[in-house]
Amino acid sequence: MPKIKGLRWFMISLIMTGSIINYLTRSTLSVAAPTLLKDLHIDPQHYSWITGAFQGAIMLQPLAGYVLDSLGLKIGFALFAFAWSLINMAHGLAHSWHALVGLRALLGLAEGSANPAGMKATAEWFPAKERGLAGGMYNIGASVGSMVAPPLVVWAILMWNWQAAFVITGSLGLLWVAAWLLLYDSPAKHKALTDGEREYIRAGQEKHLESDGVRPSIGKILQRRNFWGIALPRFLADPTWGTLTFWLPLYLTSVRHFNLKQIALFAWLPFLAADFGCIFGGMIALTLQKQTGISLINARKSAFTMGALLMTGVAFVGFVDSPYVAIALLSLAGFAHQTLSVTVITMSSDLFRRNEVATVAGMAGTFGNGGLLVFSLAIGALVTTIGYTPFFVCLGVLDLVGAALLWILVREPQAA
Repeated sequence: MPKIKGLRWFMISLIMTGSIINYLTRSTLSVAAPTLLKDLHIDPQHYSWITGAFQGAIMLQPLAGYVLDSLGLKIGFALFAFAWSLINMAHGLAHSWHALVGLRALLGLAEGSANPAGMKATAEWFPAKERGLAGGMYNIGASVGSMVAPPLVVWAILMWNWQAAFVITGSLGLLWVAAWLLLYDSPAKHKALTDGEREYIRAGQEKHLESDGVRPSIGKILQRRNFWGIALPRFLADPTWGTLTFWLPLYLTSVRHFNLKQIALFAWLPFLAADFGCIFGGMIALTLQKQTGISLINARKSAFTMGALLMTGVAFVGFVDSPYVAIALLSLAGFAHQTLSVTVITMSSDLFRRNEVATVAGMAGTFGNGGLLVFSLAIGALVTTIGYTPFFVCLGVLDLVGAALLWILVREPQAA
């Protein structure tokens, strides 16, 4: 096989493409929701149970991370992606909210592998100084997948029906699995990796975080304050992404009175802004290191804090009259959230050994999705009585608390 210069960037692009498919499939339901809920006679509270089933199952990310650490990234992630593609296609067969609850639970279980997989690939393929930018690249997948969903799903519904939307997005996942199995391998095994790049990756990684060959222990991880320093901020931050992903189309329909075509035109904008946030989060940490000389960990904390301050803008969404100003504020929220999210997600590879990264990322993801689950169920139960405004105000405050916890709890790892 011919050698490829800069192969690590091709590998993270492959991971990013998988993440795009992952978030496209999980977002298909929310875009189809105005049509699907009317067709199947599902009310907002039942819809919150459907989305809650997904969030409850995706909280089992530690299991996905453990499987990836045990089986290896190539085979483990292929199995999960194959499963989520078929499960997503099966949504087209659902005829009741009960069936959707079961399917969303299965989908959440399979799709919970994406974040641990991306973090494990970043830890394996990149030196420490590039992990923030690499993490931002694969996290772009979340934004792009969510951004592509509105126009693609609306097109499928207008051309055929909502069932076809699930079949189309699921089929894309099967194509990606084939590409993944053909193109991906670890740095130690990849035949297209040059000796120079292999040495560059090895030399830039922290020696005290190298794999010790021991299977990760969830009990020991839970005893470390650094784990709680990234898990608790994720519990507070992730409700923003869940609100944008699962509730934005319904908010635009019920409160801002958008029709299906207007949703296709505008609902993707917060996710476009989130794309820029993914890159900004990694770049601002790198810039702070270079310009101020602060440590990598403190640069990550500072980037998270900047994102948290920007997030306060979402608190005003419910108070503005113009739907376009509301979209602008929601877009700011998408940018701010991904700025801080990519930062705290990347920190699992800065603080833990290589053989623990996927497990830690999965465990932190459990807390993030736990926060999202609580918030989503609260919206479903209360939105018809108190509206969306109090929830937007909460989103504007939660990340400030998360930033404070990050500074208090996370400590620099000690070199051996």
